[in-house]
Amino acid sequence: MGQQRSPRERCSCSNTNCVERPLTRLFEALGRAVAACPWPFVLVPLLLSAGLGAGFVFLPGLQTNDIEGQFTPTAGPAKAERDFVRRSFPTDDSQRFSAERLPTEGAYAALIAAAKWDGASVLDAPARDEVLRLDGAVRDADYERLCARSDGVCVVANPMLPLLASGSAVPGPPFPGGGAGGGAFLGTALGGVRTDGGGRVEAARAAKLTYYLREDGGEAGESRAWLEAFVRDFPDKLKELRLEAVEVTYFTSLSRQDEFEGNTRSVIPLFSVTYFLTITFSVLSCLRLSCVRNNIWLAWCGVLSSGLAVLSSFGLMLYCGVPFVATVASAPFLILGVGVDDMFIMIASWEQSSRKAEKSDTKSRLAETYREAALSVTITTLTDVLAFFIGTWTAFPSVRSFCLYTGTAFVFCYVYVITFFGAVIALNHKRVKGNRHWITCMQVEVGKKSCLYNACCIGSCSSESPEPETSETESEHPMSIFFQKCYGPFLTGRWIKLLVVLLYGAYLGGSIYGCTQMREGIDLRNLASDDSYVIPYYDDDDRYFSEYGPRVMVVITGSVQYWNESVRNDIEACTRDLENVAYVDKNLSLSWLRVYTGIAESGLININNKEHFINNLSILFQYYPSFEWDINKTGDEIAASRFFLQTVNVTSAIDEKNLLNQLRDRAKQCVVPLMVYHPAFIYYDQYLVIVQNTIQNVVVAAGAMLVVSLLLIPSPLCCLWVTFAIASVIVGVAGFMTFWDISLDSISMINLVICIGFSVDFSAHISYAFVTSGESSANEKAIGALHQLGYPVLQGAVSTVLGVVVLAAAKTYIFRTFFKIMFLVILFGALHGLVFIPVFLTFFGYFGKSLHITETKMLDLNSRNDKGHS
Repeated sequence: MGQQRSPRERCSCSNTNCVERPLTRLFEALGRAVAACPWPFVLVPLLLSAGLGAGFVFLPGLQTNDIEGQFTPTAGPAKAERDFVRRSFPTDDSQRFSAERLPTEGAYAALIAAAKWDGASVLDAPARDEVLRLDGAVRDADYERLCARSDGVCVVANPMLPLLASGSAVPGPPFPGGGAGGGAFLGTALGGVRTDGGGRVEAARAAKLTYYLREDGGEAGESRAWLEAFVRDFPDKLKELRLEAVEVTYFTSLSRQDEFEGNTRSVIPLFSVTYFLTITFSVLSCLRLSCVRNNIWLAWCGVLSSGLAVLSSFGLMLYCGVPFVATVASAPFLILGVGVDDMFIMIASWEQSSRKAEKSDTKSRLAETYREAALSVTITTLTDVLAFFIGTWTAFPSVRSFCLYTGTAFVFCYVYVITFFGAVIALNHKRVKGNRHWITCMQVEVGKKSCLYNACCIGSCSSESPEPETSETESEHPMSIFFQKCYGPFLTGRWIKLLVVLLYGAYLGGSIYGCTQMREGIDLRNLASDDSYVIPYYDDDDRYFSEYGPRVMVVITGSVQYWNESVRNDIEACTRDLENVAYVDKNLSLSWLRVYTGIAESGLININNKEHFINNLSILFQYYPSFEWDINKTGDEIAASRFFLQTVNVTSAIDEKNLLNQLRDRAKQCVVPLMVYHPAFIYYDQYLVIVQNTIQNVVVAAGAMLVVSLLLIPSPLCCLWVTFAIASVIVGVAGFMTFWDISLDSISMINLVICIGFSVDFSAHISYAFVTSGESSANEKAIGALHQLGYPVLQGAVSTVLGVVVLAAAKTYIFRTFFKIMFLVILFGALHGLVFIPVFLTFFGYFGKSLHITETKMLDLNSRNDKGHS
């Protein structure tokens, strides 16, 4: 984050002369050029922004909000596993549909009907009748035409519905018929179940009805239209049914994606609020009572410069075909805050230039301004842009898109600040020198006029002319005096230092503890807005149906000799090993090979040679037709086969991660080629890379930040504190985001990358001002650094928070998370810059003192060299 930096005293070691001094001279020349001919520097950015902004015509075609494509790893193993399942076990949802055998979630609508009253059951007569009425209302003529079928009839939405209709007793899990291959799994059909001693269901608090539609043929489009109509019309149907015994929540296979796509639209109205807050803050910061020397136009143009950067960068990325995802919609809020910070740097340096420039003409003052401010802006921009572009090295497309858009916007922010905004400063100075009013640009007349005229045109009732811009008339900002006279001496008091050390210890301890409690992965419910109809469905699903997790396919991926008893024993051993995973209920497994072997052991058939094994499969299929869908048989070869494990108690992200890792590890250890798969594993794959990707990006970005700091601020002590601040802020943000109910996912990873650049911004220049200070004691050095930078750091922090604060009112997790982490970044960054680092630097003041002595000698030598040059 940019803020006003210390005046750029030249460090004088040799590598500085190679980097800093040439850059300084280059910026001085640019400042003179902008002052000499400002209009091209105003018009070219405007024209360039208009041209690049035309790229927004490509926005509709590049809005890619596919949840799987953006929030799962690009090369996740589950995607390859899904492709194998699709090839090996093709589906036919018009004749032999089976939900547990689908390689994807399928196309479906789901209802959860829960008994309204505590202690009530959906199996009671009133609730049961309403569930049946509800089922009848969903099964319209279009559904009957498009429904997924097995043996020519629609797949039953819930296997207990026929029993409810007949009034029969409901058996317990796993299957209503009790057979190994007959019927459907009942565990996810009834929730909140209470059984008797014999395993029969006595009561159930909720029932789930799932209506699958065909996708394999040409009906996919019609099925989608039916689901869209279902979401649109179902609330009205519920009102017509007037259900009194049950409460109903609903969901479809399209809901998650549709709700996620609506997130971007919901945040657009917040842009106007953000710009209003930012403009207001900028205007108030630049407000002066003098109607001639007022800097309100500078504030407006500073905000406009950030807006032009957003328009140019986004247009350029759209021209280049970079996907526009929902996470990118939060970027303009951040860009606006950072761009305004750079504006404050330029204005502050311009105001100080009248005391430092050899001449008071526009060229000299703008050259001095660029010499003082441009290098500081360059440092912060370079660190931020590096952090974002390094963030593109990730497995998550949503992170790549955000970093590309935002990093490019920061580049345009930088270019427009040193061109467009610099030219506006020059033009505004010409207006001030011409004694022209800030609104009308009319020359203010000096003389005996009325009080009203003087108040409107001069800024006071006095008839005296506005004072010229001299160092004598320009007073220091009251906040800078506060940091020098009050805050600095207070912070450097002995007992306050001890209190700060204790405060930092508590901060670090809490941060480390928070890191140990961090949750990983994105909860798919967080991709919907808070008021979405899917949230109550997720709540009911968690409340009543969390006992049973995914029904996992275990696929034998190679052609093995099933007729060989030793091979069957190996497969059985591997199966038992998988069933011993804590998250698997071994009593609910379903294996065609076990059933086939059991039939053979009963003496009915022989399966101990290839011919008999292959030929007798038809007998197995007579009793258990669905097993035919689990064997990929070509001629007399079985290319692949599968069986199923039922997982239980997978209720958290940690459970999902452990389940996936344990199943895959045990499958790899099997002597038979095995693979485990479930459509949910597509999302579980994020746990394999999220921590690794985050650490990789943070470490690489931190290394790049240190290189930049060494080149442009070449002070070993300064770099030491930059390293300390980066590590401390990242640990703090990572730890405290756990306390704020934020998980480590692709969204929060973006913000942790942002942490790097912002940590440098807050720490590098405070520590640099300390080590280059000419004061004799460490306390005086700290007070001097706070005097120079305390208010600009505070000003920059407030402006950046204002840029993102409206996201706290967003109804979606994505944008609220962006605000929360950015708030933590700014809070902890400012806390380090204004509290921790100044105090800690006083404990190591002798390093700064020795460094300053060396630098002073070198500065004297450089001064002599410069004079000899001239």
